[in-house]
Amino acid sequence: MYKSKRFRGRPIFILTIVGATLLLLFYLVSPSSSSSKTQKRPPPAIGGTKSINHYQLNGLQSTWRSFESHERVLILTPIARFYDEYWNNLINLNYPHELIELGFILPRGREANSALLRLEEAVKRLQTGPKKNRFAKVTILRQDFDSPFSQSEKDRHALSGQKERRAAMARARNSLFTTTINAGISWILWLDADIVETPNTLVQDLAAHNKPIIVANCYQRYVDHGENKIRAYDFNSWQDSDTAAQMAKDMGDDDVIFEGYAEMATYRTLMAYQYVAGNDVHEEAQLDGVGATALLVKAEVHRDGAMFPSFPFYHLIESEGFAKMAKRLGYQSYGLPNYLVYHYNE
Repeated sequence: MYKSKRFRGRPIFILTIVGATLLLLFYLVSPSSSSSKTQKRPPPAIGGTKSINHYQLNGLQSTWRSFESHERVLILTPIARFYDEYWNNLINLNYPHELIELGFILPRGREANSALLRLEEAVKRLQTGPKKNRFAKVTILRQDFDSPFSQSEKDRHALSGQKERRAAMARARNSLFTTTINAGISWILWLDADIVETPNTLVQDLAAHNKPIIVANCYQRYVDHGENKIRAYDFNSWQDSDTAAQMAKDMGDDDVIFEGYAEMATYRTLMAYQYVAGNDVHEEAQLDGVGATALLVKAEVHRDGAMFPSFPFYHLIESEGFAKMAKRLGYQSYGLPNYLVYHYNE
């Protein structure tokens, strides 16, 4: 039978198309050598064994040989005003700066904005200066609420505003340490922003006592008729009394005892008045309440759950409530009556 030339090559043509299609499909579904290599690599930034860190917190030391054992210290400071004297005293601490991390928290508000600018400038100068002076890490936080009180010394210490003021301070402290503490920290030093003079051995001096919580005695320098004098300043470090215990029993659930006010005569033994010039600076006293002007805490105390209550806790709040909470967790607080640090005098 005669077939037209037009149809003679059609079977070959069809076979060619089918073969090309099969080759294309094979290429698409088969992994190339380069894609196989890519699949074997872990994701560049997420996952993989290199992103897993292991820490043995049981082996973390907080000892009396903190300096020699290279134990890491976190110094925490709530700031509303920036004092050059505080900053200069801080950077003159002779504990190795490479073992110190700093954390600051500031409230909202115009005055705190000014303090933030000065703090940032000071940090930038230090951290870009000679390497031996730099701290291992610096963290600056802003609170999400305004400071509820004036920063004048008179307003800060008025009894009428103590509950609100101390509650706000407790919230700031809790935000600060929960945000900045990490697995390598052995000690936390709470150092108030208006502490302008301490021994440059402050960290190792306090750590040498190897106590879970230990606080220095806070005084203030002043001039009286041309004569330089000192006076007790912080009254939050104390030993409890029967009078205060009875006072607490008669209070409502939301009432708080504040120390150092004639309106609330507790007759507690105040560490501020136990200072004796010339006596041993390492003499210890057991305490039931502590101030946080210069307070050294083993990091395990905070890790075990001790915080600064912003609510009435056994009729105590903030640092005094912290001492009570720590004691309920099994940690005794101590103070050094003859070891002085000095508060700014307005």
